[in-house]
Amino acid sequence: MTIKKNILVLSPFFYPEPISTGKYNTDIALKLQEEGHQVTVLCSHPFYPEWRVKYSSEELKGIKIIRGGRKIKYPKKTSLRRIVLELWYALFVIKHIKKYQNKLDIIIPVFPPSLAFYCASFFNKSEIKKIGIIHDLQIIYSSQKKGLFNKMITFFIKRVEKSCFKNCDTLIFLSEEMKNVALDIYKINKVKCQVQFPFTTIKEKPLSNNLKDILPDNQFNIVYSGALGEKQNPEELLNIYDFISEKIPNTICYFFSQGPIFEELKKSNNNNKIRFHQLVRKEDIQELYARSSIQIVPQSPNTSKGSLPSKLPNILASGTKILVITDKNSELEKLFNDFKLQKVLTSWNKRIIASSIKELLEKEYDFNRQKKIAKKLFNINSLFEKIVS
Repeated sequence: MTIKKNILVLSPFFYPEPISTGKYNTDIALKLQEEGHQVTVLCSHPFYPEWRVKYSSEELKGIKIIRGGRKIKYPKKTSLRRIVLELWYALFVIKHIKKYQNKLDIIIPVFPPSLAFYCASFFNKSEIKKIGIIHDLQIIYSSQKKGLFNKMITFFIKRVEKSCFKNCDTLIFLSEEMKNVALDIYKINKVKCQVQFPFTTIKEKPLSNNLKDILPDNQFNIVYSGALGEKQNPEELLNIYDFISEKIPNTICYFFSQGPIFEELKKSNNNNKIRFHQLVRKEDIQELYARSSIQIVPQSPNTSKGSLPSKLPNILASGTKILVITDKNSELEKLFNDFKLQKVLTSWNKRIIASSIKELLEKEYDFNRQKKIAKKLFNINSLFEKIVS
């Protein structure tokens, strides 16, 4: 019999935040709550991807949600936004964690951001189990930027992340590659490092027809869905859409996203075969995948190190054709090659991509095999056991 525990989740991103990290954190909290544990979440009011705070008082199935940052105004510059987020969220966590530390059994900080847990570590009692879940290593991206200011930020991030990882009893990475990078950079104890791929959350059910007018059956629908940032190489993806929409007959290309970059692409587009739509509701995700002839999962060059997109399991589990563009020798390339999944490319050459899309559209594929692999590899129960065991 599992002993019921009091668990605190630390992350700005939580329901109804549309970003993948928010959905991931929400699913973890729901699973823990369903198993009888008492879950509290310290998070922000929704603000992504526009970086504009939208007040939310929404509750979720008995989970205690404490929100902050309602009056925060984020600057336009990306690096400054991140600094503002780190600072206010750290102060918010320090303010509230003192109220709960005597009642807690487990704290789950989800990285990034890191500063909040770094500061909270000074107040945490040693008997509280601390399980860090690492979505991204900030040091990878900050170290690629040039200039004195960015070097200072990189130095600071390295110190903070190293301290956070050292203070966790268990570290759960989303990929083997991410774990190995962290071990190499931070020299942390290998024994406490585990790997847990992102998990599937969609269930087999009859599809709604909410998207049939947007994604009709009488054409090829090439779809990108999710957040749009530097890591997705959005401008180049638009160029590729422009190319394949002309080269492959009866093909319409889609962006389902939101935020400043999405709006910029939409404004610059003159091709009526490229369509722009807001992110769909969670209950329509499965239909979105089912109506996609191909789902595109792009990663900008030199950004895939240690990265495994959290939406990937659901796309695979839905039985949808998928085209991944990633770096050579990345874990994503290895995963697709090891399990003979379709299809992974390590080139952003538009002719190669167009040729691969044409091949995928023409090819019959064993979706039952793909679904079985997804359910075996990407299982939330494995993560649950790592947290509560």
